[in-house]
Amino acid sequence: MRNVTIDNVTDVVIESLGRHQEIPARQREIMESLIRHLHGFCKDVRLTHGEFLQACDYLGRAGAICSDKRQEFILLGDILGVEVLVDMLTNPIQGEETISTVLGPFFRENAPVMPKGATTVRKNFEGQETVFVEGYVRDVEGAPIAGAIIDIWEDAPNGLYENHDHDQPDYNLRGRFETDANGHYALRAIRPVPYPIPSDETAGELIRYMGHHSMRPGHLHMMVTRDGYRSLISQIYDSSSPHLDDDSVFAVKEALIGEFRKAPEGADTDLTLRFDFILPRAEAKRMAAE
Repeated sequence: MRNVTIDNVTDVVIESLGRHQEIPARQREIMESLIRHLHGFCKDVRLTHGEFLQACDYLGRAGAICSDKRQEFILLGDILGVEVLVDMLTNPIQGEETISTVLGPFFRENAPVMPKGATTVRKNFEGQETVFVEGYVRDVEGAPIAGAIIDIWEDAPNGLYENHDHDQPDYNLRGRFETDANGHYALRAIRPVPYPIPSDETAGELIRYMGHHSMRPGHLHMMVTRDGYRSLISQIYDSSSPHLDDDSVFAVKEALIGEFRKAPEGADTDLTLRFDFILPRAEAKRMAAE
């Protein structure tokens, strides 16, 4: 095709797929849809060449920010609601299992393995409220799941995760806990506070371009895993927190809102939180892929 025009350029690019090197069917499906939607977007907004160059510069700067402490493209996907959409497509809810939500950009692997009931707090902050968190992990029939791993992480009272705050000890407010024979887990943490997602650099540019704010409601991140069951990535939201209705990354789900209650007299924490998880069995095909 020597004569590429505005009317045929989309078909010309699609016809090139796999022409000189075979590609998998799924790869072809993704690329064909991407090309059609991307070309359609450019036509819809009549994108100028100057705006195209600005976009290239923006993406280049976003890539330069990425490191083991900040994944800028996940953050951009969150701001655009892409990650929460992809999560819902990947993990459709069928029945009573606990709903998932976004991983976010602040997860760290290999958090310390801690005994049941231990605290994730490695540094205290003025005004913090401690909380005893417990619950059960069960399957969809109600049977307990022993040996499930609860991976938890949260922000500090200053609104920062420890990997973004040089003044916090390594792995502060992070830990991994295992359910007992009854599927019960327990740990001590602090009440999470609302915080702004990083609004500097390219993430901030996108937020301002959208005319949105950067705040998230207070929440605990929870990842629940057990061989033979579908892994769960979720967040537990404080029912009294602001921004439940205007979360900057659109990740709040009604079923994930928990009640932080005043602890009973004599307790060693200020608050208690009870939250149970229900995990479905993993499909053999999904397990192999993971």
